Amino acid sequence: MPVIESVRKALRQNEKRRKINASKKLALKKTIKQYHKLLAEDTKKAEAFLSTVYKGLDKAAKTKLIKPNKASRTKSRLAAKLKK
Repeated sequence: MPVIESVRKALRQNEKRRKINASKKLALKKTIKQYHKLLAEDTKKAEAFLSTVYKGLDKAAKTKLIKPNKASRTKSRLAAKLKK
């Protein structure tokens, strides 16, 4: 364990942020999986749900949960799957 008080505080902050980031990342993955499931069942519903997925990806990139290029690449791939 750290001895210096500021390092202890930084450790507490990192643990807290790691939990928050993990839950946000899990929520994003669930949204993408839900989109894939809708894509297999009904393309109309999947097309309507795509904007929700885009919103989640953009928000994740904005808060630096994922890199902006990954968000863009994922959005492109999801849209391409819809066209097929």
